[in-house]
Amino acid sequence: MNTTADRSASILEEIDQKYKSLNQKTEVQLEGLLWSKPITYWDYIQTDALLNLQIQRTTLPDEMVFIMYHQVNELIFKMILWEIEQIAENQNIQVAFFSERLSRITRYFDMLTNSFSIMENGMEVDQYMKFRNTLTPASGFQSAQYRLIEFASTDVINLTDRRYKDSFDENTDLETTFEHLYWQAAGKDYQTGQKSYLLSEFENKYKKLFLEQMTEFKTKNIWQKFTQLPLEDQQNQELVKAMRHYDHTVNITWVMQHLNTARKYILESGKGNGEATGGSDWQKYMHPKYQRRIFFPKLWTEEELTNWGNESGV
Repeated sequence: MNTTADRSASILEEIDQKYKSLNQKTEVQLEGLLWSKPITYWDYIQTDALLNLQIQRTTLPDEMVFIMYHQVNELIFKMILWEIEQIAENQNIQVAFFSERLSRITRYFDMLTNSFSIMENGMEVDQYMKFRNTLTPASGFQSAQYRLIEFASTDVINLTDRRYKDSFDENTDLETTFEHLYWQAAGKDYQTGQKSYLLSEFENKYKKLFLEQMTEFKTKNIWQKFTQLPLEDQQNQELVKAMRHYDHTVNITWVMQHLNTARKYILESGKGNGEATGGSDWQKYMHPKYQRRIFFPKLWTEEELTNWGNESGV
């Protein structure tokens, strides 16, 4: 039986080996522990910094709900990207690991979907219609992390505007593909090529990052990692189910809940003009049956693809 002293000696030996491998002196590292402060919850979570990130533009109380809700969304997006990265960087990925990480990601999107009740029922319409006018031309469209999730999930050809999809393939240069991604339609006149301020500012801030992500994940996005599995693993029903569930949750369930919440305030309240803060044709941009955002089209039947997004009856 190991005594406490034996256990302590074993730990110290492991610590010594760790720092020797880093060409560091173990005694210096241990001495530093004498002067370090014990960790606290608020320091570890950075609570004070986190709770001081909510800056209202108006005096309307419900604007705070709006700000915090979207900040929570961005934190969840970061968690999703963290999980996708683990799939992308795994050089010998196994079915169990793949399925488990997809399940984690989908649970995050399930949480986002269910949380829309906070937006739908947690703000007074009058307050929202007042403070949203101070947000123009900003828009949730400008969430860069959501675009990064899309690039990391599927081949960019599957994110191309359906009107131009037949003109492109996986060999089309990224700049051309980028100009025809489905969300470009929310802020671009394809007849003139002119872009709205919403889209121009978004690209000024993030286009370089987006092109880098498109390049980096060309061979290691979720779909590519799936196709790199042995054929037997690609036919694993649990994994296929997880892939389909992720695709459906992100591209139908979540966006429809988002769309319906927007409709409540912008259209059904009778107090809005039907326009998005960023000026986009938001209903066609958001509705899955128009843009047909599908990460893994080869995992769906022809009938399912034909009826994509129609299940809502909207």
